[in-house]
Amino acid sequence: MKISYPKLTELEFRNKRVFIRVDFNVPLKQVGANYEVSDPRRIEEALPTIRYVIEQGGKVILGSHLGRPKGQPNPKYSLEPIGSYLSGVLGKDVLLTEDCVGDAPRGLSHQMRVGDVMLLENLRFHPGEEENSPEFVARLAELCDVYVSDAFGTLHRAHASTEGLPKVIKQRAMGFLVEKELKFLAPLKENPKRPFLLLMGGAKVSDKIGVLECFLPKVDSIVIGGAMAYSFLAAKGFKVGKSLCEERQVQLARKILKGAAARNIRVVLPEDHVVSLAFGDTQNVSITQGIDIADDKLGLDIGPKTVDKIGAALETAETVFWNGPMGVFEEPVFAKGTFEVAKLIAQSKAVKLVGGGDSAAAIVQAGLESSFDFISTGGGATLEYLEGKNLPGLKVLEIVQKP
Repeated sequence: MKISYPKLTELEFRNKRVFIRVDFNVPLKQVGANYEVSDPRRIEEALPTIRYVIEQGGKVILGSHLGRPKGQPNPKYSLEPIGSYLSGVLGKDVLLTEDCVGDAPRGLSHQMRVGDVMLLENLRFHPGEEENSPEFVARLAELCDVYVSDAFGTLHRAHASTEGLPKVIKQRAMGFLVEKELKFLAPLKENPKRPFLLLMGGAKVSDKIGVLECFLPKVDSIVIGGAMAYSFLAAKGFKVGKSLCEERQVQLARKILKGAAARNIRVVLPEDHVVSLAFGDTQNVSITQGIDIADDKLGLDIGPKTVDKIGAALETAETVFWNGPMGVFEEPVFAKGTFEVAKLIAQSKAVKLVGGGDSAAAIVQAGLESSFDFISTGGGATLEYLEGKNLPGLKVLEIVQKP
């Protein structure tokens, strides 16, 4: 049984109203009384699909969520700053609707001319979006003739705009962004070039356990950093002081270590740490001499010996997948480990893939994007895809070909 997905280039767009589900859930910064886009990467990644539909004579209707407004209109989560940014990069007016459904947007959708772009106000201003309610789906369906899925970061959500709408719109396809994500992530899941090094950071083992278990048969070495490393160290009997570490996480870490040992997979753990007396304490910072952390301190970044150890592990890798920072990189005094590791991966000869989220943000901050083969826009969706879970927004597009 072979599974494929309809492509953008296979559809006819001329004079059609084309609903493109994009992921414009981007960080905003306040400038005076207004908000501006502070990291436009997800918007930029959607531009090839938007421009293609315009070039093919379509009428573009963009749908996205922003933040968590809990089913109520909230000016803080308006897509107005995104509309302004989009208008600038497309070089044309982008009409932002006051509401994403109803008489006004439906009327406007029928008045659109070829090449027009309309941005619907935040889909999550309606509870029907996250509830995937048939009534809300029907109201969205009034706006369009064709559906394009180009929000990879939301495909793991069974929401109205990601799963419900493509079920009722017969002409549907994945956009160029989703196609690109699958092009890079599918080989990683199915047949990565080896030696394959998996580098995982972040806070909780439970968030990454599925990926770790899924990759055990395919990986040659695993590097663990970030707060989740303390659970692994505790599982091996080391002292972790006041570091973030729960018994359930330690049990999960023990399970991964046991599985890795059974397959003779090398697991690289921190050998030293940047520590402090409390989470927000940037004054009493020191580096441990060894693996153990004193009872009154907590680890907030990896130390220089660990960075060197990770560098040595990267030397032989042919494929590297990185997800999760090495420490609390938002705080400059605890950011060095994450940025040093980003540089080491960038210098590696391996195929370099990054699983979105904080890792991607760190790479952007370090100005290293061009050194990586692929940076996913997905975050949670990327991890769930790599775990082998069904993504509702992807499954609804499936074309199953029986042998």
